[in-house]
Amino acid sequence: MRAVVQRVTKAQVDIAGETVGSIGRGLLILLGVGHEDTEAQADKLWGKISRLRIFEDADGKTNLSLANVQGEVLVVSQFTLYANCKKGNRPSFTEAGAPDEANRLYEYFVDLARRDVPHVDTGRFAAYMDVSLSNDGPFTIVLDTDAL
Repeated sequence: MRAVVQRVTKAQVDIAGETVGSIGRGLLILLGVGHEDTEAQADKLWGKISRLRIFEDADGKTNLSLANVQGEVLVVSQFTLYANCKKGNRPSFTEAGAPDEANRLYEYFVDLARRDVPHVDTGRFAAYMDVSLSNDGPFTIVLDTDAL
């Protein structure tokens, strides 16, 4: 599993002009599911994200986690995180998970987040989405369960 984690002051996702998810201060998580991923990768990834100390304390040091700041979470599925650009200029997505299983694991990941965070919103799996955000910092981290 791969995730682009962005610390935000606000973020939202719209589909066909309708806002389907929005948050205030917290994390926007762009989530990609690979073809070999399982619930164990989702557990590992959420465990890492939920404990990341990437919010600033009173001294301006990144010592606070999502729970410490009562942050919110917006999770957006993004299979393009598995783009392979080694050959030519057109990305291949063969490393991305099959849609049914990827959706199941995406929903599983969202359920994990909802166990820990009072406000979790999402995009819509496989939909064309317009994602907007105010990146706080900017502060962006790329995580891959193969490297955790």
